[in-house]
Amino acid sequence: MGVSRKQEAASASSSSSVKLKLREDTPLLPGKAKPLSSQPKTFANVFIAIVGAGVLGLPYAFKRTGWLMGLLMIFSVALLTYHCMLLLVHTRRKLDSFENNGFSKVNSFGDLGFRVCGSVGRFVVDLMIILSQAGFCVGYLIFIANTLVNLFDESTILGMSAKGFFIWGCFPFQLGLNSIATLTHLAPLSIFADVVDLGAMGVVMVEDVLVFMKQMPEVRTFGGMSVFFYGMGVAVYAFEGIGMVLPLEAEAKDKDKFGNTLGWCMVFIALMYGGFGAFGYFAFGEDTKDIITANLGAGVVSALVQLGLCINLFFTFPLMMNPVYEIVERRFWGGDYCLWLRWLLVLAVSLVSLLVPNFADFLSLVGSSVCCGLGFVLPSLFHLLVFKEEMGWKPCCLDMTIILLGIVLGVSGTWYALVEIFSVKI
Repeated sequence: MGVSRKQEAASASSSSSVKLKLREDTPLLPGKAKPLSSQPKTFANVFIAIVGAGVLGLPYAFKRTGWLMGLLMIFSVALLTYHCMLLLVHTRRKLDSFENNGFSKVNSFGDLGFRVCGSVGRFVVDLMIILSQAGFCVGYLIFIANTLVNLFDESTILGMSAKGFFIWGCFPFQLGLNSIATLTHLAPLSIFADVVDLGAMGVVMVEDVLVFMKQMPEVRTFGGMSVFFYGMGVAVYAFEGIGMVLPLEAEAKDKDKFGNTLGWCMVFIALMYGGFGAFGYFAFGEDTKDIITANLGAGVVSALVQLGLCINLFFTFPLMMNPVYEIVERRFWGGDYCLWLRWLLVLAVSLVSLLVPNFADFLSLVGSSVCCGLGFVLPSLFHLLVFKEEMGWKPCCLDMTIILLGIVLGVSGTWYALVEIFSVKI
C-alpha cells in the first residue's frame, strides 16, 4: 500500500528542496512539467501505490471473518475504493474547468480539500494523512519486531521483551534515516520494496498450496456479523492508496482512458488479494497467524523471505513518514527542515508500536479509524459539494449513502478493533 505511500513520499521530498515561503494556499505538490505515463506505466504506478504490507494480514482476517465473507469484503471494498477514486478525479477536473489559464492548483488531496472547504478542508485531509502514514509505520515496526521474535524464538533479551528490544534496536537507525532532508537517494528502494513484496507473496502462496494439499484443515465460510467491521477495517487498509490517485491521473498521457486503466488494476489487485487471503487461510485454518509469514516452516527460504520483508519495511519507513514531515514542517516550522520535530515523530511512532501486540488488529484499527474517512467520506463529500447544483437526486443520494456508510464503518470498525486490542492480548 504503497502513499499513497512511496511515490507521494518521493514527490513530497523533492518539493521540500524548493526554498519558498509556504502558505496554506500553496499546493503541497508543486505543479511541474513531467513526462506523461503510458497506460502500462500508469497501471504499474497504481499497483505500486496500493499494494503494500497490509496484504500480509489478510489470511488472518479471513480466519476471523470466514473465507466467503472475506472474499465478499475484498471485492466490495475494491469496488467502493475505485468509485471514490473516480469521484476525486471528476471533482478535480471540475475545479480545473474554473481556471481560465489552464493551470491547475489542485495537485494533491490536500489541495483539493482547500479548494472545496478552505482551511478546514486542508486541515482535515492533512490530519488524516498524518494519522494514516504514521499508522502504516507503526504497523511496519510491529511487523519487523514480531517477525524477528518469531525467527529468533526468544521471549526476552537483555532483561526486556524481545519485541521491545527489536523496536528500540531500530530506533537510532531510524533517527538517522529520517534525518535526511531529501530522500532522493532512498526513493529507488521503493522499487526493491515492491519486488520483495511480490516475491514474498509468491513464496507464501506456493507454500500455502503445498500445505493445503497435505493437511486440508477445516475452514469457516462465515465468521458472523460480530467480526464484519473488523474484517472491513483490514480490507480498507489493504486498498488505501487514494492519496496518489490525483498525481497519477495528472501524469497519465491518455486521461480519457485513466478510469479504465485504474479499473482493470483494481480488478487485478482484488483477485490477487482474494487469492492470497483465501489460500493462506485454507492452508493453516485456525492456526493462521496475524502475519502469514510466521506460518512458514523453518528453512533458509522462509528465513530469507521474512528477513527480506523486514529490510524492505525498515527502509520504507522514512519514505512513508516523509508526507508527515512535509505537513508538520509546513504548519509548525514555515516549511523549513526541522530535525527535532522529525525525531519526536519517530519516537511517538515507536512508542505506539510497543503498545500494540497484534499486526492484523492494528491494520483494522488504522483502516477503520482513518482510511474509511480518507478513502470514502471525504471524496464523496467533496464531490457532493462541488456538483450539488447540477446533480440529480440519484447521484446525490449515492454520495450521501457512501458518506454515511464510511462513517458507520469507521466508528464501528474502530470500536471492534479497539476491543480486540485491549481484550485478553494486553
